[in-house]
This record gives sequence, structure tokens and C-alpha cells, in this order.
Amino acid sequence: MKIAIGCDKLGFELKGKIIEDLSSKGYEFEDYGSYEGQCVDYPDIGLKVAKSIAEGKQERGILICGTGIGMAITANKVKGVFAAVCHDIYSTRRSILSNNIQIMCMGALVIGFGTAVSLVEEWLKLEFQNSASAIKIEKIKVIESGYAEVRKCR
Repeated sequence: MKIAIGCDKLGFELKGKIIEDLSSKGYEFEDYGSYEGQCVDYPDIGLKVAKSIAEGKQERGILICGTGIGMAITANKVKGVFAAVCHDIYSTRRSILSNNIQIMCMGALVIGFGTAVSLVEEWLKLEFQNSASAIKIEKIKVIESGYAEVRKCR
């Protein structure tokens, strides 16, 4: 599995810990920045990572800013990309099992190194379960394609 990773200045240290862990486990990844001493706004990095996912360069992405919220908002603006903030085990699992997200977002000011690394490890093991949530994901895609009316709930 190929992974895209990026952060703003606030997420730089946490990104480093996650990269160390990904490397030790043999994952292939591309670092989209920011890099040491670089001051970059989170939308710039979020867009780069989300576009790489949308273009199929990597299957999954990890974005880190102060809270994870800004990165998630940015990534979700790229058509075909689903991103979510993941700070606990339940939301991390459900993000992929129910919602099939490609990008997990975390806040370096919210989550510790150990927790972040263990959540990434768990998230990368999981695959979408084509369940009752599949219809909801399709509805989101219809909305994304132009706010067309979606069919009623079953």
C-alpha cells in the first residue's frame, strides 16, 4: 500500500514519529511536506496530499495540523476524496469500515505520539466493509457531483 503524508508546521514533529513507524514496518510512502523550518499553511499541504489520492498516486493519506480539522476540511474539497479526523480508536475504525475514507487527519495539539502511531497502525490494517453504509457513501458522491437530489432512506 502506498501512503501520502503531510503536515503543517504544527504537525511536523508528529509526522516524523509516524514516518519512523511507517519506515520500520516497510510501508511505502511519499512525504508532501512541510519540512523542517518551513512555514506552510495547512490548505497547501492538504491539497497536495488529497490530489495525490484523487489521482491514484497513493491509496491512503495521513494529514496532520494543530487539530486535524483544517486538514480534513481541505482534503474533503477535492472531488472523490473522503477524509476524517481520527483521534480515538472507535472513530478511526469507523472512518474506514463505515465511511471508506482515504485520508486520516490528526491534530498534533490534540493527540500524543503513542496514540497517533497506534491509530495509524490500526487504520492501515482495515478495509471498507461493503455494508449498509455503502448506500450512504453513494449518496455523498451524488451530492458531491452537483447537489442532485438523492433517493430516500430505506
